[in-house]
Amino acid sequence: MKLQRVSIQKFMERNKKNTILVTGGAGYIGSHTIIELLETTSFDIVSIDNYSNSNEGTYDRIKQITGKDVKHYNIDLCNYEETVKVFEIETGIIGIIHFAAFKSVSESVENPQKYYHNNINSLLNVLECCLKFEIPNFIFSSSCSVYGNITELPVKESTPFNKAESPYAYTKQVGEEIIKDYCKAYTQLNTISLRYFNPVGAHISGLNGELPINKPSNLVPVITQTAIGKIKQMTVYGSDYKTRDGSCIRDYIHVTDIAIAHIKALNYLLANNQKSNCSIFNLGSGNGVSVFEAIKSFEKTSGIKPNYILGNRRAGDVEAIYSQTDLSKKELNWEAKITLDEMMETAWKWENNLKKQ
Repeated sequence: MKLQRVSIQKFMERNKKNTILVTGGAGYIGSHTIIELLETTSFDIVSIDNYSNSNEGTYDRIKQITGKDVKHYNIDLCNYEETVKVFEIETGIIGIIHFAAFKSVSESVENPQKYYHNNINSLLNVLECCLKFEIPNFIFSSSCSVYGNITELPVKESTPFNKAESPYAYTKQVGEEIIKDYCKAYTQLNTISLRYFNPVGAHISGLNGELPINKPSNLVPVITQTAIGKIKQMTVYGSDYKTRDGSCIRDYIHVTDIAIAHIKALNYLLANNQKSNCSIFNLGSGNGVSVFEAIKSFEKTSGIKPNYILGNRRAGDVEAIYSQTDLSKKELNWEAKITLDEMMETAWKWENNLKKQ
């Protein structure tokens, strides 16, 4: 199946299409991206989510912030027939931002089947709908975990993959390869894979943030839930790494900066600025922050010292990783702007608002 590649401007004029589909739109990054789409663009927004690690109340929070309703469907994207029905109803889609995936490193180690089934099948089904319904623009939520344990930092987009340290990371490696193969075979597709580093924080209003249904595995919600008393004691997994203070080093980036990057990526696609129909960009701050440094930043901004103990290294964790950001600055005109302290301030504001509910 090959169609002639046409400009997105002509495509929109011919088909009068103006809808962006956000899969996993009730999730952490998806919901913040919808907020930015609603506040800074004129697109109609449609969301798909099965609420496996989110809830439908997210759309109420989005409306509280933006004043706008979001049309949404409760669909499991692994169900191809149900997924197709959405595309048959929503005939105005010109682009897809695909967030929907399970994302816990530790859970993927314990239950790899769950991750392989969900993350790969959902991606394949959405890509099939791109072809079936002639939707040319696709943005994929990838991860810095694709790089594995590396010895040369910072990480560039051209850095070769090492062995994936978890099934979650491997689903992102495979997902990117699937997209590359689709782009070679079906040249009407225009895709961008965005390799996130470590999204943290919450909307500046404090009205929307990370809300995992299951026990949180990401550092910042563990810190805030410990500080507020939801978790009695947190564990720092590994204090004997070959880093400056023995703890893992990550590149933390505010979720709103990540959301803005998706708007930039979408505009990049719509303007036909790609040098090929398959682009890849790192999304990070370019700064490595240790677990202990992140905890100290929270203590500084909140005035609270979370109760933690030192534990063994956690399966699936890489020792240190942070990004080289030149390409996203040059091509997308994007860079992270929100500081680590501001990330912690917004996360704590969100945690305190949750307590009032």
